[in-house]
Amino acid sequence: MKTHSCNATNMSLRNPAVVMQPKKLGAMHQNRLSFVRILIRRMANQQWKITPTVWNISSQGYGIAQYRLDTPNQHYHLVVFSNAINDEDRNDRVIAEKWDVTFALVIGDVDDVLFDQLHNNVPLQEAGRLSSQVLVLARANKSVRIFNHLIEKLAQGQQPDTQLLADVGYILRTTAVYGNGKFGIADFELLEDNPDLSLSFSAQMCAVYILRQFSLDWVHFLAQQQANGNATTLARPLQRYLGIGNATGLGMAPYLIRHPRIIDQWMTTRETAIAIAMANPITPTSRLQLTPLLQRAIKHLQQTTTIDDYQRQLNAVAITELQAILEQLIFSSTDDDNWQHLLAKYHLMSQETQEILTSCILELYPEQVDMLENNFNADETLSLSTGICVSDLILLLQQRYQWALEIDFYQPLNNYWFWYRSKDKEEPRIGIRGQEAGEEKELALDIARQVFFLYQELQRASPQETLATFLLKHPQYRAIARRTWTLGQCAMGDIQINILNKHTLPIHLLRCKLAIFGATKFDPRSDRWLRVTFFQGAPLADELHPDEWLFPLLPTTATDIKEFP
Repeated sequence: MKTHSCNATNMSLRNPAVVMQPKKLGAMHQNRLSFVRILIRRMANQQWKITPTVWNISSQGYGIAQYRLDTPNQHYHLVVFSNAINDEDRNDRVIAEKWDVTFALVIGDVDDVLFDQLHNNVPLQEAGRLSSQVLVLARANKSVRIFNHLIEKLAQGQQPDTQLLADVGYILRTTAVYGNGKFGIADFELLEDNPDLSLSFSAQMCAVYILRQFSLDWVHFLAQQQANGNATTLARPLQRYLGIGNATGLGMAPYLIRHPRIIDQWMTTRETAIAIAMANPITPTSRLQLTPLLQRAIKHLQQTTTIDDYQRQLNAVAITELQAILEQLIFSSTDDDNWQHLLAKYHLMSQETQEILTSCILELYPEQVDMLENNFNADETLSLSTGICVSDLILLLQQRYQWALEIDFYQPLNNYWFWYRSKDKEEPRIGIRGQEAGEEKELALDIARQVFFLYQELQRASPQETLATFLLKHPQYRAIARRTWTLGQCAMGDIQINILNKHTLPIHLLRCKLAIFGATKFDPRSDRWLRVTFFQGAPLADELHPDEWLFPLLPTTATDIKEFP
């Protein structure tokens, strides 16, 4: 069988049949190769500087702020518009038309012409149109509880209620962060040769990080206004603890299906890092280094607040299992010669526990893991090799897509949902097949179903027939044939999910992508959307460092909260 060149590794990676299962993907956590971690290391190592340059904010908190970002290669500006809205207009759903804050990251200077364009269009979000000088367009809403509480306490010269901070974890929560050519802004191709922001989603993550600084400056400014300049400053450990929230719904799920080569590259790079780390010998030093990471993971889960009963149960199980692993690590000797053998002992533990342990072990080998951080971009081409026959593709489907072939798509249960794009906001939605309108505009996200019927048709053809001849007779299978042939040669390939099944949980896909980005504090609000936090525990803009900040913890004692160098 001829192969399609794919950026895979010769190392022994975990089985794709396990790794690409939805539940496994839905248990992922932040690690050293998550995008926010890569960004902060790059910012620290290259000494990026963030400076507020405009602060036209009223005493009520409304107006315009601007931050300049200087790198060794270029300068950028984040322009923030703070708007007065009614409480009833504060909506995390994409159908919202008003937000507390809208903002844009632009490359270069903001002259009068560009500023007028931003001022007239950024607050409109999807309804506006911008230029390719704009890299990111986004919006956010306040956590009104945290926002008001911080201003009140700081104005009184006091520190806030730490438990309230733990319940929320952020001042602002983004509801969409657009990049990659939407609404006239720069396509990703324009950043491919940019030495600062060439990696996937790094421009979006950078904009969110600067917004975090704005949120802290915002409450400090308003507290000073309320206290006539006599307010205190939020303790720096508490500033670090506050990240940027994010509310993510179904709109994120199709990306993982529509960009399979990118997802393969992301997962292959991650699995390569895991394979490298797991091959290291267990030493007294590495055991000692792992212990506080596991302790922090346990406490992090204990401090995580979620309204979702199932996620609370997952967290509780993980806490119990991690405590058992920690006891064995501290009090029991092990004859395992490397981490892979040790991890194999815990294969019956929950996916959540296994993935937390994996993230912790990756932290032990920064030099080996970090060298992979530039490997996330991918050629998205899907193609067929010349000269292949029907039998070649049949064999590949049997070897790599057995998970899809085992689904009976003649059963209504496996065709329950259809995915379509909403007319108002151009965002993905799902409807019940045969009951709700829009089925005629179904999106082609049904990879498993397409594979199933391609295989059925291939079996009716002559095995020696060339695939080119087959596709001339059946052109409706051309796209899925290209996809399966290409991904069949890749290390990870397709996510093994039937997106149409009645019991499928799209939230697994959302969690996977958010973990790759570097989110923490997963709080499902339903099976279709969840809230997370970005940059919680990350160093502040004036103290950037490349060290780890995995599983951030709330400072709870006076000593923890006290300022330190």
